[in-house]
Amino acid sequence: MQPKKITIPDIRNRKNGTPISVMTAYDYPWARMVDAAGIDIALVGDSLGMVVLGYPDTVSVTMEEMLHHTKAVVRGVEHALVVADLPFGSYNSSIPAAINNATRMLKEGRADAVKLEGGVAMAGVVEAIVRAGIPVQGHIGLTPQTATSLGGFKVQGKSAKAAQQLIEDAKALEAAGCFSIVLEAIPAPLAEHITGQVAIPTIGIGAGPGCDGQVLVIHDLVGLYDHFTPKFVKQYARISEPIAAALAQYKAEVENRTFPTEAHSFTMKSEEMDKLLRLY
Repeated sequence: MQPKKITIPDIRNRKNGTPISVMTAYDYPWARMVDAAGIDIALVGDSLGMVVLGYPDTVSVTMEEMLHHTKAVVRGVEHALVVADLPFGSYNSSIPAAINNATRMLKEGRADAVKLEGGVAMAGVVEAIVRAGIPVQGHIGLTPQTATSLGGFKVQGKSAKAAQQLIEDAKALEAAGCFSIVLEAIPAPLAEHITGQVAIPTIGIGAGPGCDGQVLVIHDLVGLYDHFTPKFVKQYARISEPIAAALAQYKAEVENRTFPTEAHSFTMKSEEMDKLLRLY
């Protein structure tokens, strides 16, 4: 029996229930694997700028790039809820622009919902998008799009004052209509406290076990790269090593002519080859 499509109410109803699994997906093959694993939410994160497109940050990602990748992910998903990030500049310039770009993400990208960064300051934008009939997932704590103004990629909410602001951010997003909130790089006790302060699910990334769900970047989870890995990442595999070994072996076999063999080649009837050789 094919599992049913996850819906926004399904996610809302998981508050204080079975933890919600979220994983990034940026293209068709990864989306198929994420979906086949039964992951609840496939997140087309603007992190694709860094892990797929080679940008130095997420700020460089454009709306057209997000749409391109979201379409590919949607084609690979049957079960998971697809949430797509609104990239920097697509929602924080004006409310009309935010509604227009969020609409494009659903209408052209075929995503089920959008995600945007910011708390109290973005509550009005969230409310307008939700009023337009578009589900929104919030994102507070370390917000990569504005990491420069936060002093870089570091833990947020470590002081009582900063923690209070994050609580207010979460409550503002809930009041604005978010169906869930990502909490990134927040001390575990604070994230658990925020989770208890709102009636919508929280999704942690570097926020400890007290959230209603967890999200990771799939390239980090499977060890596709050998560069820096954040503290909050658990590598469940290291596929970069067998991939590197396979590529090295391929190169060697091409150079010493042990690949391709007869098993990997097509044939033709000998009489047809003889006819050809008589002509040339």
